[in-house]
Order: sequence, then structure tokens, then C-alpha cells
Amino acid sequence: MTVAAALRLTEERLAAAGVETPNVDAELLVAHVLGVSRSQLHAEREREVPDGLNELVERRTRREPLAYVLGEWGFRHLTLKTDARALVPRPETEIVVERCLALLAGESAPRVLDLGTGSGAIALAIADEHPGARVTAVDSSPEALALARENSEALDLAIELHEAGLEAAEEGWDLVVSNPPYVAASEWDSLQPEIRDWEPRAALVGEGLHEEIARRAHTLRLVLEVGDEQAESVAAALDSLGYSNVTITSDLTDRERVVEGIR
Repeated sequence: MTVAAALRLTEERLAAAGVETPNVDAELLVAHVLGVSRSQLHAEREREVPDGLNELVERRTRREPLAYVLGEWGFRHLTLKTDARALVPRPETEIVVERCLALLAGESAPRVLDLGTGSGAIALAIADEHPGARVTAVDSSPEALALARENSEALDLAIELHEAGLEAAEEGWDLVVSNPPYVAASEWDSLQPEIRDWEPRAALVGEGLHEEIARRAHTLRLVLEVGDEQAESVAAALDSLGYSNVTITSDLTDRERVVEGIR
């Protein structure tokens, strides 16, 4: 089957399965099996597609996240290994890293804690873009930590990795960053199949964790990712706990996504 035919048939199958972006997903899947970039596909339209595409398409039609199907995903300047041990790194979380780097500007060797690191995306991006930072990443999931360690080794970015929960924030840091679970249990059934059926529930469902982190953190700076319509209440909590310069930053879709403060 040629690339042109594979793209057409794959898009049709994904659309029938309810995938929201069948055209983009088809291009990424075909490019992956060819070992080329998505932008190169149009120069390869008459090339024969090797074996392996059908298995990947089958997985995607079952609404397995594209990042898991491909086994890797881009996050800022990094390409991370991705699978069901941790959440898919999302574009909105790149804004979290951006705010961390802005707060750390001018600091030569800040001590940074990524609380609930998952795949290691935030911690590794900070280590990559602030080479002097001494980054520690913790998670309560041994499986997620194993994935973060694999990413650290593959990228040759040295970060400390430990199994721990919120207590790690009490040790004393220059910056604590977290993308904690913030989906209400009542919302679970309404989530997309890619999230509900595949991503780790424990990394998604939780309430009140932003305030608890803010209360327990012994840190000069705090950066938190928040869910839709949560920013104002989280900012108010930081204010009440004595944080100053509390700021809300929107993501690229103009949703209020990051709350930060200084102590």
C-alpha cells in the first residue's frame, strides 16, 4: 500500500472510531512507521508503507492515546518515552515550565522539586533549560518513577528521583512545582475515552491538593498547574497562606492554567 492510500484509509478508520483529529493522527502514524517526519510525508506519497501500520491503527481506533501508540511524545525541546505508566505530557504543562524558568532566572544553582513527576516531563525540561538547577523529582507511583528514570537516562539529563508524596515538599526548596491530580471524581465518566480508559486514574483524580501542597511546601517559590475554573480559588488559597506576588497565567488556549506565588 502506498503512503497516499495508507493516509486515506487510516483517516477513514480513525474518523469512524470517533478520533477527534483523524487527519493529524493518520499522518503521525504513517510517518512513524516510515521513520520520517510528518512534513516529509507529502514527498513520499508513492512509497510503499512497511508492515506495522495496521497494528498501530488498531490501537488508536480503540482510543488508546496517540502518544502511547507512538511510544514517544514531544515536550518543549525534549522527546519523552510515553506509556500508560504516566500521563501524556500536555502542551499546557509547557507553560508551567516556562513560569518556573522565569522565576529561576538569575539563580545559578537553585534547588527544585517536581512533586508528582509522572514521566519526568517538568523536571527534565527544567534540567535541560536551566543546566545549573539541582532538580529532584518524586512520585508515589513506582511505575511512573521507572518511566521518569528511563527518560532521564535516555536524555542524559541528571535529576534525582525518589518515591515520595507531599511530604517531600517540606524539606526546603528554592522552587516547588507540581501538576497534581485535579479532576473531580464526579467528572470521570464525562472524560474522553483516551483519558478515562487509558491514563492512570490516580494521577488525574483528586481534590484539594493544590491547597495542601501550598500549605506544606517549605519553598521560596511555588508553581502549580490547575484545572479549568480552578485558578481563582487556588490563587485565593495562596494569598490566605501568606504567599505574595500571586499570579495566574493562561495557557495557549487562553485558559487560566498556572498559579504561582512567592513566600
